[in-house]
Amino acid sequence: MAKKQDVYYFDNFIQCAEYASQAARLLEKTMRGFDVTRLEENFQQMHAVEHAADLKKHELMENLVKAFITPIEREDIVQVSQNIDSLTDKIEDVLIRIYFNRVTRLRPDVFPLVDLVVQCCDEVQALMRQFKDFKHSKELKSHIIRINSLEEEADRLYVKCMYDLHGAENDVLEVIAWRDIYTYLEKCADAAEHIADMVEGVLMKNC
Repeated sequence: MAKKQDVYYFDNFIQCAEYASQAARLLEKTMRGFDVTRLEENFQQMHAVEHAADLKKHELMENLVKAFITPIEREDIVQVSQNIDSLTDKIEDVLIRIYFNRVTRLRPDVFPLVDLVVQCCDEVQALMRQFKDFKHSKELKSHIIRINSLEEEADRLYVKCMYDLHGAENDVLEVIAWRDIYTYLEKCADAAEHIADMVEGVLMKNC
């Protein structure tokens, strides 16, 4: 089994995780400098990142079909790749909800959740770099634990945001819009945790 081919899958994971981080930082930039008149432009930029991530995932799948032997089980390669792609998709989904719900102002309590999503993506990126040498890495488990902790914090913030929303907002359309936004931000953290869980499963099978 060629070492170069072994490394290819892990390098692809790293590149796809980088797209997720790009998407998260674009979401953060859009929300920190929120401008309704630029939302469509922001959405198009986000879609370009998501599309590039899709192409990278499809490239991996095409190579996987042709591969005779793989460094980890094929099903695990597919699941890790799809979960990273799902993370990028969920980040785009947040901006889609802001866009099609015609949000004109941002609630201040959304920013800690956005910050957590950025942190989750940074940890996933670090996790993928360590995954490349998963049999010898001493840092891999710490990144898994960190992602799990961030997801728990996202759950806590999500519940608080939803509680405050339903207690303070009387406009039904605003409630519907923000329930969507908070929910998809929380789904981003869930997607990051799914990646960490998959990597932990690979560790249990192979180490």
